[in-house]
Amino acid sequence: MLDQTSLRRETRYGVPAADQVIFNRHYVLGYSYYFRQAKWALEIVDPDKTDIERADNFRPDYRIAEMFRADLADYKGSGYDRGHLVASANQSETAIQNSETFLLSNMSPQAPDFNREIWKKLEDAIRKLDSQKQVFETYVICGPIFYFDKEVTVIGAEDNNGVTLPIPHAYFKSVLTENNKGALHMWSFVMPNADSDKSLEDFLVPTTKVEKLSGLFLWENLVGSKISREKSGIRKMWAY
Repeated sequence: MLDQTSLRRETRYGVPAADQVIFNRHYVLGYSYYFRQAKWALEIVDPDKTDIERADNFRPDYRIAEMFRADLADYKGSGYDRGHLVASANQSETAIQNSETFLLSNMSPQAPDFNREIWKKLEDAIRKLDSQKQVFETYVICGPIFYFDKEVTVIGAEDNNGVTLPIPHAYFKSVLTENNKGALHMWSFVMPNADSDKSLEDFLVPTTKVEKLSGLFLWENLVGSKISREKSGIRKMWAY
């Protein structure tokens, strides 16, 4: 049987495990049945910008079994945003491309002051990085983090579809760029799911820390590369 991941540009440097891997036209995500949301979402930032309007057509992803999938009712009145993992503004070349980012499988319960502030700042900074002339492609993988020594609260409408959504304690984002000389550079971040007035640089961590916290193996095809995943390899933000 043909492995679909081998046909996708996004998975060039590896794809983590998941209960269900969902292939969209312009990004791939790994879904967790246990957490009722994506464990990770993987994309190549699309540099082509058009006048396509933001779709805002949030909707369930019917490729996921009903007992595991989120619905609009689960977020209603919860006080939490339907936070994008793959950012809408990263995929805006065509209407269908942008629309796909509004599937609820691409959403995670985010505190409003997190989603609209520090998380958005990081998304904007990554797009700025991708716009640099020497950057050929920018790969991004992100997802939720749960700390099992802390209480996990949930949102959801049990009387609607029996699904409750655990609220992540934090989120990770790992960025991998390939430049015009063929060199690869990596930066990884962990951010609490809360408002913050810290700078983006304060959230830089070793990629190994992200892997330990998330239980995922990131960029597995780079095991033999010279890119350090350890603390000593933390690169100044966007430094070449």
